[in-house]
Amino acid sequence: MRQALFVLIGLVIFLGTYAVAMRLFKNKRIIMTVVFVLIVTLFGLLIFGEEKNGSKGWIDIGLPFNIQPAEFAKFIIIWYFSFIFSKKQQLIANDFKNTIVKPSILVGFITSLILFQPDVGTSFIILFIAAVMVFSSGVSPKFGLLFSLGSGTLLGGFIWVVRYHREWVFFMKDYQYNRFLAFWDPFKLAQSTGMQLVNSYYALSRGGLFGVGLGESVQKTGYLPEPYTDFIMSIIGEELGLIGILLILCLFIFLVMRIYLIGIRAKDPFHSLFCIGTATMMLIQGSINLGGVLGLMPITGVTFPFISYGGSSTLLLAASMGIVCNISAAEKRRREKKLISQPVSV
Repeated sequence: MRQALFVLIGLVIFLGTYAVAMRLFKNKRIIMTVVFVLIVTLFGLLIFGEEKNGSKGWIDIGLPFNIQPAEFAKFIIIWYFSFIFSKKQQLIANDFKNTIVKPSILVGFITSLILFQPDVGTSFIILFIAAVMVFSSGVSPKFGLLFSLGSGTLLGGFIWVVRYHREWVFFMKDYQYNRFLAFWDPFKLAQSTGMQLVNSYYALSRGGLFGVGLGESVQKTGYLPEPYTDFIMSIIGEELGLIGILLILCLFIFLVMRIYLIGIRAKDPFHSLFCIGTATMMLIQGSINLGGVLGLMPITGVTFPFISYGGSSTLLLAASMGIVCNISAAEKRRREKKLISQPVSV
């Protein structure tokens, strides 16, 4: 019932962001106010935030549900980068410091506040989205290549340090380190931190090709923790089988590719960057969730878009999709207007 309420609210938000004139989303005063409120909220969370599963990431608003500001941070950063980079398209190639570095420092600061909660999964998603949007802004390909190589090296080095020199990573909490241990050898820790991944394997194995039937899952009855959020794809695999998972993934990939296509075809830089950022957010979030379910990467608590339970995620996706549809409609009107204005040859 709670999730149904969020879906209804999300539908209203979707219709609202779809109907609002796009010029409001390009208003500098509105954007900077929203960014300021986000920073103040994230600061407040570190002091007054409600702690769940070791993370101070939720605001208790006195209702049957809480709000997770880090989810909205993804949307706000996509919005902020789309505005900044679209306004400075002519300067990106020649004024790298002011057009790329300064906005990136602000986003890095916001990401660090989320990392201190700690919420590593959301922090990684935001950094990945920011990197893709920087590359899409018109920056030099040489910089993009160097940035990619540097990021890959840092990530690989971090994982190596965590595995062989745990004591060096002084800021990592025990439960976070245990997630790495469970990723490397889940069956060795099947009675503790590896329990989720082991039971995820059992669910997928039991489902086979066609599944055991809708609602017939055994793992969701108490064996697999968080069966409706982080590991909902495991339950879908158990009930609907590999065929059910592939059907969902095909629909999801089709949606993501359509958003990318809208962004690529868009002539307005803001439209293009916002769509690319939104599609990237959905793609990386879905990949991390599925990677955790299959044991291809450590479990981070990231939800699968449109499938997992979660109010903040539902509202974020509703707002994002409303703007994407708004952009699609605006670009369609632009093409039709251009077609009408063209002289007819006799």
